Order: sequence, then structure tokens, then C-alpha cells
Amino acid sequence: MWYPIKSPFWLHWLYPRLLWHHRRDVPHLFLTFDDGPIPDVTPEILNILKGYDVRATFFCVGDNIRKHPDIFQRILDEGHRVGNHTYNHLKGWKTPFGEYLKNVEACNQLTQTDLFRPPYGRGTKKQYRELEKQYKIVMWDVMSGDFDPGISPDQCLKNVLNHTENGSIIVFHDNIKARERVLYALPRAIEHWLEQGYTFKTL
Repeated sequence: MWYPIKSPFWLHWLYPRLLWHHRRDVPHLFLTFDDGPIPDVTPEILNILKGYDVRATFFCVGDNIRKHPDIFQRILDEGHRVGNHTYNHLKGWKTPFGEYLKNVEACNQLTQTDLFRPPYGRGTKKQYRELEKQYKIVMWDVMSGDFDPGISPDQCLKNVLNHTENGSIIVFHDNIKARERVLYALPRAIEHWLEQGYTFKTL
């Protein structure tokens, strides 16, 4: 499985209106989590974040909010931000335009947010043009790879430590595939970044 750990510059050039990172002259980082909320992972992530007094942004799938409203409410209650990740985790490239927009709106009925991240980071320019009328479309510049069963938890940790810089938007996942790697890498990465003087912000 191949994917870029650091988002390539040409993607930033192709899609300059999307948010890839924040200011590089300030030592702040933006932790994000995609695909939850689910009971097997999200509460443990929230416990880790609470232990370090760190806030993050959770891009939630609408159907998971429907199934687990108590966990979604906990995300909000503990001061984190939420973003829209479609209702059914759709691939933008493979979903008709109107169907995709309806699915995003169904999720927005639950999230009530102005942040959107396309699942798999894949959408069409037409979809983005329409969605940016209502949302800030958030991508990333560091992908942890926690969803990849082909890498070890330690490699996942190295992925984020080796590629993060000022203003980085970092992607982890609160889904079952990522569980082992994210729960290993997240606390170790936070400790390292805190020692380096970084602060954490929500989007």
C-alpha cells in the first residue's frame, strides 16, 4: 500500500484553495482524527488527549454519530472541534455529484460544522467548488499511516515525528484498522512534541 506521508507540493498547487497546513512561523500543530466516533477506539483517544490537556479536531462520519451519539457528545463536551466526513464515508471520485452533496448535508445535520474533509482525500474539483460555499475544506500535510496493516506501530510514530513541522495538520484515524498503531503512536508523539515546545490547536 503506497501513500505519501508528506502531502506533495503539486497537490497544494493543484488545489490551492484547500487547507493543507497553517502558518509555518508559529510552533503549533493540529491533530485530526478521521472516521469515528466508534466505541472501540474514540474513547481511548479522548482519554489520551485529556491526559495531556490537548485539543484536536475529529472529522466524523454521520452514520457513526447516529450509532454512537454519546461518544460524539463527549468529543464536544471535552472541547474538541468536529468536522464533516460525509454520512457514509463516500469516495468522491466514484459518487455522483448530487448524491455526494446530499450525503455531506445528511452528515451536517448532525455535525453542524463549517469544516469538511473528503474521505480518502478524494473529491472532484466540481464537488469542491460547491462545498467551499459552505465549508472550509481541510486536507493535511502529514499522514500517520495508522490505517496501514503493513506498518508497525513504531513506524507509524516515526512517520509523524519525521515529517511534522510548524503548522502541520496531522491525520490519525479513530477506526478499528488504526487502533493498534494510533494508540501506540499518539501519546508518544504528543510527549515528543510537547518537549519540543509545540502547542496544539483545533482547526
